Amino acid sequence: LNVHFPKSEAMLVQAHRRLKFEEFFFIQLAMLKLKQHKKEVYLSYPFSKIGKYFNTFYQEQLPFELTGAQKRVLKEIRLDVASGKQMNRLVQGDVGSGKTIVALMAMLMAKDNGFQSCLMAPTEILATQHFNGLQEMVEAVGMKMALLTGSTKVARRREIHAALESGALDILVGTHALLEDKVRYKNLGIAIIDEQHRFGVSQRSKMWKKNTRPPHVLVMTATPIPRTLAMAVYGDLDISLIDELPPGRRPVETTSRPNSMRSKVIKRIDEVCLDGQRVYWVCTL
Repeated sequence: LNVHFPKSEAMLVQAHRRLKFEEFFFIQLAMLKLKQHKKEVYLSYPFSKIGKYFNTFYQEQLPFELTGAQKRVLKEIRLDVASGKQMNRLVQGDVGSGKTIVALMAMLMAKDNGFQSCLMAPTEILATQHFNGLQEMVEAVGMKMALLTGSTKVARRREIHAALESGALDILVGTHALLEDKVRYKNLGIAIIDEQHRFGVSQRSKMWKKNTRPPHVLVMTATPIPRTLAMAVYGDLDISLIDELPPGRRPVETTSRPNSMRSKVIKRIDEVCLDGQRVYWVCTL
């Protein structure tokens, strides 16, 4: 009544607030029910053991001591993948917080249980960066990894496809090229998606069809844009936070400035870079 015939401005505001709350409340209930349903219905492959690949890396190859936050997130992932239910987990962490090492250790869990892994990034530059950063550590524990992007030569593509189907390849890193129908795995156990908001729903769903049962899914982001937050709050993602930086890392100063201050922002960037530091500039376009 107070929406259509309010007795005062204050009653109108209160009525709007009441209707918005009700709609929001029932949307949340529906999404929580959907999330619970998926946990009960969607089965995946249980990673029942931690074996030599994970342990060798942890004990001999780990380049630095894990933070408490990384250990906590790994434990959350471990519980998910051991359950027999499909993992759908978002790992949120600032730039430099160590998300990639956590992703690698999740892939080592897959290898210990006889499964392959893939790591998909939205751009060729980022995919190549992941590949170069992980290759030495992966090979040190006796595993095989390859890079597949849009610019991969045809002959190399054939080699990768054959190794993937035979099981000779343990980890495939790449871009949207990983979603192509020609990319077939012998036994895909976990799919890791970096900056997941850059991929469409239909694109990500293709990854589910790469094995008889859907693989576990781990998505990572350093930029919790509204879509990511919406998926975390309303969707079927559990959330893990890496809220510590490794020892020795400088604290990150995050600020927001309007476009009218662009010249001052550029001047500040000059000062920071001349001081030997780095800047990560996020903008809308």
